[in-house]
Amino acid sequence: MRSCFSLRSRGRLRSGGAATPWFLAALLSAVALAGAPVQAQALDRAPAIAMRGTPDLPPTFTALPYADPTAPRGGHLDLSLLGTFDSLNPFIVKGSAPLFMRNYVIESLMARSLDEPFTLYPLLAQSVTTDAERSFVAFALNPAARFSDGTPVTADDVLFSFALMRDMGRPNHRLYYGKIAKAEAPDAHTVRFTFAEPDPELPLIMGLMPVFKQASIDRDRFEETTLTPLTGSGPYRVGAVDAGASVTLERNPDHWGGAVAFNRGLYNFDRIRFFYFRDANTEFEAFKKGLIDARFETDPGRWETGYDFPAARAGDVVKELVPTGTPKPYSAFVFNTRRPLFADRHVRQALIELFDFEWLDKNFYHGLYRRTASFFEGSELSSSGVPADARERSLLAAFPDAVVPDVLAGTFRPPVSDGSGRDRDRLKAALQLLDKAGWMLRQGALVNRETGRPFAFEIMVATREQERLALAYQSQLKRAGIAAQVRYVDAVQFDSRRGAYDFDMMPYAWGQSLSPGNEQAFYFGSAAADTPGSRNYMGAKSPAIDAAIAALLAARDEDDYVSAARALDRVLVSGAYGVPLFHTPGQWLARWTRIERPRRASLYGTLPETWWRVPGK
Repeated sequence: MRSCFSLRSRGRLRSGGAATPWFLAALLSAVALAGAPVQAQALDRAPAIAMRGTPDLPPTFTALPYADPTAPRGGHLDLSLLGTFDSLNPFIVKGSAPLFMRNYVIESLMARSLDEPFTLYPLLAQSVTTDAERSFVAFALNPAARFSDGTPVTADDVLFSFALMRDMGRPNHRLYYGKIAKAEAPDAHTVRFTFAEPDPELPLIMGLMPVFKQASIDRDRFEETTLTPLTGSGPYRVGAVDAGASVTLERNPDHWGGAVAFNRGLYNFDRIRFFYFRDANTEFEAFKKGLIDARFETDPGRWETGYDFPAARAGDVVKELVPTGTPKPYSAFVFNTRRPLFADRHVRQALIELFDFEWLDKNFYHGLYRRTASFFEGSELSSSGVPADARERSLLAAFPDAVVPDVLAGTFRPPVSDGSGRDRDRLKAALQLLDKAGWMLRQGALVNRETGRPFAFEIMVATREQERLALAYQSQLKRAGIAAQVRYVDAVQFDSRRGAYDFDMMPYAWGQSLSPGNEQAFYFGSAAADTPGSRNYMGAKSPAIDAAIAALLAARDEDDYVSAARALDRVLVSGAYGVPLFHTPGQWLARWTRIERPRRASLYGTLPETWWRVPGK
C-alpha cells in the first residue's frame, strides 16, 4: 500500500514516501527548506510565510487539515521510546535528551504545517514581515503569549533565546544564527533580524527558533546536562521525571495558545507519559499488556507475526499501515571515512557489494522491505531512474570524477544478489574492488598487500535489532576474509561516540523533508565534517557536494531546484558513503482502540499530538 503524490498548484511538491518517526518529524521543522521553487515574495505583517510560493491555508483557517478540532479532550496517553536519557535539554550538544521537549514544552515564533513543504503559521508571533530579497525578517509577537508561569513572552526573551542558541546551541543552530548581522527589538512586542546577506530560508529558520524565558535560564550553566525542566510557553509542562526511565508531561490548564488556529485539535491529552525501554522486546511486551497505548513498529517480523495475541484477536488492538508523503529515510551502515581503512572509495564499494539484501529481506524481514537507492528516495528530487539533465551536467562538469557513469545515467541501483546468501558474482566483484585498493586474500584472511595488516573494523550498534542485522552482515563480510566485530553499546555511549565520530561503522538514517536546503550542509558539507555534533557522520569532504548544496540554496525556479537536488543525490550516491539498507512503505502503527486518530494523516504520517482518548475507555 503506497501513497503517490505529484506537483500540485502553487508548486507544492509531494512524493511517495516512507515512515518518518514521529519524534523526528518535529525536528524536521527546524531544518526543512524550499517547497515550490519560485521567486520569494515580499510580506508585510503577513499571517503566514512559505519558503516559495504561497501558503496553502487562508488567513481565516480554523485548524490544520490533519487535525480534528472536534476531538474530545482529557485522559492520558502512554508512549514508549527505546534508549534512555540523562538530560532534559535537547538544545545542546552534551547529553541525551528527549526530543519531544520541542513543541510540547518549548514553542517557537511560528509553527510549521507538516502538510506543506515548508510553510509557517502564527504561534508566538502573530505576523511576519520580510522583503522580496529576504534580507531581513521581523516578527510581531502575540500580546496574549505567555510562558507556563503566566509571565508574558517579550521581545527581550526572543533576543535572549537567539543569542543563547547562536552561542551555545547545537551546531545547526550556531550555523544558522551566525548568519544574523543584527538582532533588535523596536518595541516590546517586535523583533527584527537583519541578515549578513540575503537568504530565502533564514526568515523561516528564525521563525522556528525555540523561545525560552530569559529569567529562568542560567546562561553560564546552560551547556551542562540537567534534569531541571526548561520553562517554555507550550501546552505542557514537565511533571514527574524518573531519571533515564520516564518523563511525564502535564497539560498546562492555562496554556495561552489553546485558541490559536494552529493548535486546534492538537494536544488533546491531559497527561502524556513517555517510558524508556532498553530493548525492543521489553517495549513490545509492555504494549501487549496494555501499559503502552500505541507504538510505531519497526520490526517487520514482529509486524507480520507478533500481533497474534488475545487483545489483538479480540479487536482491542488494531494494526494500520499509514501512508506518508515524504522522501524515504536514507538508512545505511555508515562508513567513517576519517578512518584510513575507509578512505578509498573502492573499499567502500566492495563492502556494499557484500551486503546481500535479497537474502536478508527474505529470511529476516518477510520480504516487507524495499532497498533504498537514493538520499531522496520516492520523491521528485531523487536521481534514481532519471538521467542527469543539462543543468546537472553543467553543475557537475567541474567535478568529472564525483559521479560514476551509471549514477549519471540514472541506471544505478544497489547490487542485486541471487538471494542465496552465497552469491559468487557479488563476492568476485567485491574482491576485484578490494584488489584495486591494495587488499588480497591470504589463507582465508583479507590483508593489505604491502603491510600484511588484516582488514578488520568495528560495527557499533545500540539496539538488539541493529545488532542482529550487523551480525548477519558480519557473516557476509567473512566470506571475503574481512573481520568485522559487532560492538553493542548503550544509547548514551552510542550518542556520545557518534557525536565525536568515534566509530568505524554504525547504522544511521537521514530523514529528508520535501524541501531540503541549508541543513544539507550540516548533513554533508565539508565544514561539518570536522564539527562535533554535526550529522556529517561519514566525514564527507567533497567540493562537488558543497557546490551542489550551494546550487540548491541559490535555485530560484523549479527546474534549477530539482536539478540541484538531483545533482547532490548523485554525488552522495557515487561517494559510496554507506551500505544502503532499506525502507518501509509507510508507518506501521499499532494502537489500543482506546486511542483514536484523525483519518487524514499529514504528509509525515500520523502524529501523537493529533490523537485523542476515546471517552469512557
